[in-house]
Amino acid sequence: MAEAKQPHLNGAYYGPPIPPPQNYHRPGRGPGCLGCCGCCLLNCLLKIIFSIIIVLGLIILVVWLALRPNKIKFYVVDASLTQFNLTGTTLRYDLALNITVRNPNKKIGVYYDSIEAKAYYDDILFGTDTLSPFYQGHKNTSMLSPAFQGESQLSLSSKALSEYNTETSGGEYYVDVKLYLRVRFKIGKIKTSRMKPKVKCDLKVPVVSNRNSAGGFGTTKCEIDF
Repeated sequence: MAEAKQPHLNGAYYGPPIPPPQNYHRPGRGPGCLGCCGCCLLNCLLKIIFSIIIVLGLIILVVWLALRPNKIKFYVVDASLTQFNLTGTTLRYDLALNITVRNPNKKIGVYYDSIEAKAYYDDILFGTDTLSPFYQGHKNTSMLSPAFQGESQLSLSSKALSEYNTETSGGEYYVDVKLYLRVRFKIGKIKTSRMKPKVKCDLKVPVVSNRNSAGGFGTTKCEIDF
């Protein structure tokens, strides 16, 4: 007896179900986990930095509100120029200054550990003087008296030489004096690290023999740059 033909199944499978393929990953080895850990670490670091900045800002604000610091003020109140003669390229000079230093702060003292005064004509250095260090208390005014005397080589351009001759005819000279400082501030028992501010005084100084005709020396405010 011939076997009966099975109907065509059109490629369908009617056997037991085939399980889906499985992917095996070892814990902590995938790139997704590493990326996540890196992002978490970066976020934590940014939060810490941001928190530190906020705390430091608050501390600075509180200290500023408590102290209300003001800049030290420098004024040249008198200048005596008895000699400023240029012969060829040799300058003979004799200049003395009185400079007041005002500390207007109620709770801040100042240690002046180093004070070096330098005198310039046409941006050329011609004289220096080193002053004694000192401590300046609260709301105090001190006096500095730098003096420049001697001779120095001064090579001027033709324009600067023409200006020098004009100033000689007028009996007064434009001289710049700069103070190079090393200072520390004292707040209570705390002393800050050293700072190096620079003080610049732009002066118009009459020769002593011509002070009356030139109108005398006028008090001049200096600029301080930290």
